[in-house]
Amino acid sequence: MITKYHIEEFVRQAHRVGDAGLTICSSGNLSWRLGDEVLVSGTGSWVPSIAAHQVAQLRLATGEVLNGVKPSMESVFHRGVMLKRPDVNVVLHFQSPYATMLACCKNRPASIAVTAEIPLHVGRVIPEIPFTTPGSPELAEAVVAALRNRNAVQLLKHGQVVCGSDFDDVFQRAMFFEMASRTVWQALAAGLEPNLLTEEEIDALEMHFIGHLTKDGLF
Repeated sequence: MITKYHIEEFVRQAHRVGDAGLTICSSGNLSWRLGDEVLVSGTGSWVPSIAAHQVAQLRLATGEVLNGVKPSMESVFHRGVMLKRPDVNVVLHFQSPYATMLACCKNRPASIAVTAEIPLHVGRVIPEIPFTTPGSPELAEAVVAALRNRNAVQLLKHGQVVCGSDFDDVFQRAMFFEMASRTVWQALAAGLEPNLLTEEEIDALEMHFIGHLTKDGLF
């Protein structure tokens, strides 16, 4: 049963996301699975300053609104990911500055795997989804498909989505996504070529850390 505590915790975590600069104004949305229900930021709400009365409570299986608050238009893919992934309890759609700059650029690097945190916590491969109208069934379908066996996806000309077991898992994943994007972008701006991890180096990381990470993001 969802309680006042759960709503307050959702609000606290949403503000944490905003304070970190992962979302601004009405960009982005957040969800949290609690049993057979899910909390989702309300449509038009500003994640960095969301209030309790702007948090929608839905039935996970059907999307039925249980508290009269209209959920974000992206709630369909939030629910879809959770329905396909029993291990996922939190989904975050964000638009952090550097990751979004890369999402909006042509001739992007093939990877942002410049540090060990990317393959270990974000993903060895980060799928890209061509621009698709926000809130559309087509975007929801593409995001759910991309995250069936991945924990992060880049939405071109739009933003990013990450998922995970809890708020800390998702927050860390989004922050590492942004950190690596910033490193890549600043290297390119300085006329340098990002020195990406090789497949062999990533293989070695996975071999070393499997069994030691509780939130590994490895697929």
